[in-house]
Amino acid sequence: MDNLGIVFPGQGSQYVGMGRELYEGFKETREIFAEAEEALNTDLAKLCFEGPQDVLDLTPNTQTAVLTVGVAFYRVFEKEIGIEPEAMAGHSLGEYAALCASGAIDFSDAVKLVYARGRYQQEAVPQGKGCMAAIIGLDRGSVEEICQNADKAHGVVALANINSPGQFVISGNTAAVEKAIVLAKGKGARMGVKLPISVPCHCNLLDEAAEKLEKDLDRVSIRNCRVKVIPNFDPEALHSIDTTRKLLARQLNSPVRWQETVERMYKMGITTVVEIGPKRTLSSLIKRIDRRIKTLNIEDIASLKATMDFFNGDEAA
Repeated sequence: MDNLGIVFPGQGSQYVGMGRELYEGFKETREIFAEAEEALNTDLAKLCFEGPQDVLDLTPNTQTAVLTVGVAFYRVFEKEIGIEPEAMAGHSLGEYAALCASGAIDFSDAVKLVYARGRYQQEAVPQGKGCMAAIIGLDRGSVEEICQNADKAHGVVALANINSPGQFVISGNTAAVEKAIVLAKGKGARMGVKLPISVPCHCNLLDEAAEKLEKDLDRVSIRNCRVKVIPNFDPEALHSIDTTRKLLARQLNSPVRWQETVERMYKMGITTVVEIGPKRTLSSLIKRIDRRIKTLNIEDIASLKATMDFFNGDEAA
């Protein structure tokens, strides 16, 4: 069969009820939740399954919950499907799940790291002073020019996510982001809208947060990956025992280069990608980047069965 890629979503994919079916159906999922709850001293299953949404949406909670769900579901993938992927990647927070799945970081260390990461992000900019926005329908050069123009008088605003052709996220001080939205619409953007995220991720407003995270990373054991993991910060590189600490620290205040990540996967011969975690956001982006790539996902019993059926049929053929 064709080479397989695995991807893990990040913040924004969370919803109340995520993970319940696979938690109830597989002890591997329950074991990962138990490990997270022991590491954090919190009832993470209750948070994921019952919410409330506004508590789940708090950045430190979101990051630990989405990471736990992604790693737990990967354990189910290993048990039920068991195909070794050629490469993995994750969108922002999802990169930590990829590193856990590849054996580079112990899950108990990763869940503590992402809780601290979320707290550093939340503390970096006062509530209401920073935000993010989606800009759809312009090219990258136009979005970068808009950010430069808005940045001059209104504060920091920068390109934060390069998600797919014509789909970008910008991040920075609220006034600068709002000005950039106005400029983008004036240039013909189909959409310019603020996202329900109070933290201005992946811009230089998080420089201090990145420094704090790097100190935490220095205290964590890092190993070489069993499976190649493509980093957000530089998709031409790969994670390793020598690179992971710097790559994760730089990821925090640098753009997520998701389009280039998917393009590299295809160059590696990957034509089937399984998204593991809540929702199918990355699958939708992959289709916009390269429609030659087949996408599947695992987030509940129905999607697990469909993915298993695909691989069983492929092997039979």
